[in-house]
Amino acid sequence: MQFHHHGYVSGDPRVQPAAGVGLDRPDELPDEVDVLIVGTGPAGMITAAQLSQFPDVVTRIVDRREGRLAIGQADGIQPRSVETFAAFGFAGRIAEESYRVMEVCFWHPDPADPSRIVRGERTADDPSGISEFPHLYVNQARVLDYFAEFMADAPTRMRPDYGYEFRDLEIADQGEHPVTVHLARASGEEKVVRARYVVGADGAHSGVRRSIGCTATGGSAAHAWGVMDVLAVTDFPDIRKKCAIQSGTGGSILLIPREGGQLFRMYVDLGEVRPENHGALRSTTVEQIVAHANAILHPYTLDVRDVAWHSVYEVGHRVTDRFDDVPLDRIGTRTPRVFIEGDACHTHSAKAGQGMNVSMQDGFNLGWKLGYVLSGRSPESLLATYSAERQVIAQNLIDFDKQWSTLMAKKPEDFDDPAELADFYVQTTEFLFGFMTQYPPSMLVAEPAHQALAAGFPVGKRFKSAPVVRVADANPLQLGHQHLADGRWRVYAFADRDATALTPWADWMAGSPDSPVRAHTPEGEQLDSVLDVKVVYQQRHVDVDHPTVPDLFRPRTGPFQLYDYEKVFATDPDVDIFEARGVDRGGCVVVVRPDQYVAAVLPLDATDELAAFFRQHLLVRARQPV
Repeated sequence: MQFHHHGYVSGDPRVQPAAGVGLDRPDELPDEVDVLIVGTGPAGMITAAQLSQFPDVVTRIVDRREGRLAIGQADGIQPRSVETFAAFGFAGRIAEESYRVMEVCFWHPDPADPSRIVRGERTADDPSGISEFPHLYVNQARVLDYFAEFMADAPTRMRPDYGYEFRDLEIADQGEHPVTVHLARASGEEKVVRARYVVGADGAHSGVRRSIGCTATGGSAAHAWGVMDVLAVTDFPDIRKKCAIQSGTGGSILLIPREGGQLFRMYVDLGEVRPENHGALRSTTVEQIVAHANAILHPYTLDVRDVAWHSVYEVGHRVTDRFDDVPLDRIGTRTPRVFIEGDACHTHSAKAGQGMNVSMQDGFNLGWKLGYVLSGRSPESLLATYSAERQVIAQNLIDFDKQWSTLMAKKPEDFDDPAELADFYVQTTEFLFGFMTQYPPSMLVAEPAHQALAAGFPVGKRFKSAPVVRVADANPLQLGHQHLADGRWRVYAFADRDATALTPWADWMAGSPDSPVRAHTPEGEQLDSVLDVKVVYQQRHVDVDHPTVPDLFRPRTGPFQLYDYEKVFATDPDVDIFEARGVDRGGCVVVVRPDQYVAAVLPLDATDELAAFFRQHLLVRARQPV
């Protein structure tokens, strides 16, 4: 973290200097805004958090609640989300207060006495070492708190506007603020806000979705579950491990230990939903859920002492036909003005632990794109890529969740092999952890023609980190963890053995009017304000002399024009990133989007291709060489 480049800082370095709209932010909700976000759930909050890094963009986020969420329904934090939290600066802090999943146990009916359950398979939560990030469980409210803190400390000093309920909206054909939104206070007072763009993150019963006429397809799996967060005394031996429990008496439990040492969540199978029992299942009391749990856990007992929260729900799998206001038959003919994300556009069971995680990736995807368009960095056409990219991902999630929830509801006697559920969990870990997303070629993702130059950084997938050593101070670091959610693109130059190809590439990037750095950096801004360019050498750090590195990787920063010492890396002596990620020893360039997905892999001499790629989605600012 760098924070002294504008002068000595003695306070909390996470609090950025106020700038732009943050210098005189009105307390009251303005009549006109650039972006109005409806809903302060995970999707809405990460969108707002990303936009809080764009000082000249007026963003407000409203919610009908009167204050922060106290108890959240979602609690599973997959490693991809923890990786995202690292970009927002709070992965370490939230991990400290979370429950960390290390092992998963699978329980089955005892073959000798099916009325009893016995432990079967036991597997590591990440058996293949897919991620260096942990799999966590923590109250969703804490996730929202951390995003709120990030927003409040950002240049825009953003904070939620509570107590506003969405009523409806209209979209005009023209005008600077074409979307008119009608809100209402609990007192009945109405508020009209005109916005350039609106984001509906207002849940499964989204009013924004209704207003733009999106159609949800799918249906119910006709199976009901009771869910409860409880404090209890029990003799069940794996109460502090994640467990999938299937009983011979009928029904199953997904057990999720929670943060704090004693709290745990149980998803308890209530059985098939038929027309004649629909009402009874929906009105199941918490006492009945506890009784079901005790029957499933036999011979173990569960003495519930306190219930923090409980609910009954049916598994539903639905995804909308589009994630913005542009009808399917008009795609490509006009710019979207209204977007939906999270539960507003995809719903599924909670047992795969994907809802909050996928919703946050919706918001991360959309947030930087809105920021780029509204700050004049990109054309409006960029916004059409949100629905095109995320709708496919949501459908993949629905398809996966149907498999997982069906297996969870399956009776033990219907399995060909008792280990089938455990095997499915292990085989699908990469999907469960959030790392299977791969965006297809588009204006933001290049064709993978040069993929062989960096096989371990698949184009379209998230940038998979690896260890490196920072040359200036010999610090061992994870390269990907230096990618902050500040809205910038990352360009990683992997040097050839003797840097004979790297040097002319760096000179071109720093000095040519055609280079992306010069073409797309606004006049008067830091050279790395849009593209953060870093270098990784094949040598050990002791063999790289920092002052001899090309100036591109040692930019001057702040009013004192100090050197930036945090862009030059060497290989780690234990894990060579070139070998670990299949990077060609002749060197290459890996381009990574602001939301951490690999956008292109190119040879060092493919400068024309690099320039052409960025010109597809960044506006030319004609910055002159200095």
